[in-house]
Amino acid sequence: MKNYEISKSVASIENINAYSKLLSHVFIKTSKFTPEFLQWQYTQNPNGTVVGTDAFFNGSLVAHHAAIPVVYTIFGKQYKGLLAINNVTHPNHQGKGLFSELGRRTFEEAKLLGYQFVITVTNKNSTYGYLNKFGFRELSPLDVKIGIGKIIPSNYSDHQVHSIWTEESLAWRFQNPSVKYYCDNKTIISKTDLFGIYAQIKNCSELNINKIKLESKKSYFSLWIGLFEIKKEGFFFNLPNKLKPSPLNLLFKDLQGNIPLFSKDDLHFELADFDAF
Repeated sequence: MKNYEISKSVASIENINAYSKLLSHVFIKTSKFTPEFLQWQYTQNPNGTVVGTDAFFNGSLVAHHAAIPVVYTIFGKQYKGLLAINNVTHPNHQGKGLFSELGRRTFEEAKLLGYQFVITVTNKNSTYGYLNKFGFRELSPLDVKIGIGKIIPSNYSDHQVHSIWTEESLAWRFQNPSVKYYCDNKTIISKTDLFGIYAQIKNCSELNINKIKLESKKSYFSLWIGLFEIKKEGFFFNLPNKLKPSPLNLLFKDLQGNIPLFSKDDLHFELADFDAF
């Protein structure tokens, strides 16, 4: 693109600092985009390092589109894919086509590297671009519930499509330096911005979490975001739209054209499977 230098994302110390500065400048409502957080997210994931594309203007980073590796089982077969996460353009450079160009290059690179799919959770503003510019399909809006008690998810084995967590990847996931996690019996939780309410991040009843050293805490008021059949212990109601955290729309793209078609009813997806908490 004219006037812009486009290159693959590289998680060098210099670039990590630039990503942190740009993300923090645009997403002013969160303080999580520290260099430490991005080092954890981009370089320490046991499934692999970041795949992305950057745009520079006069030597300064002005746009960044990134995804991190994940592994899913789909109808009994393992597939390696990417979770698209940090998509940002400096306000002075929006409307220049950078969103489309960086996303296109990122997904082309992912395909060349052998990744088989991309999954992402988008807000209202970015959903249109992913659907219409990159060819994603919408699986479903995520359910958001708040209440007293606990959400008990159905078992992984009851679903044909779900992420695969090993002891190593699960330990990495809960070393997120921007969040403090707790363990409430077999449920991993974290504080929210809503007073006294804890988000249910992951139910680990089917996983070995002995290597994850988390402080125990009992939660009474819970926020739950996900997509699968649930059982409720207590009283829960759907969170009003104006209070819902963003993002909310679950999208999927088959990069190689060899993944069997599935619907939201086949899927087990919870907060641990994306980067909101």
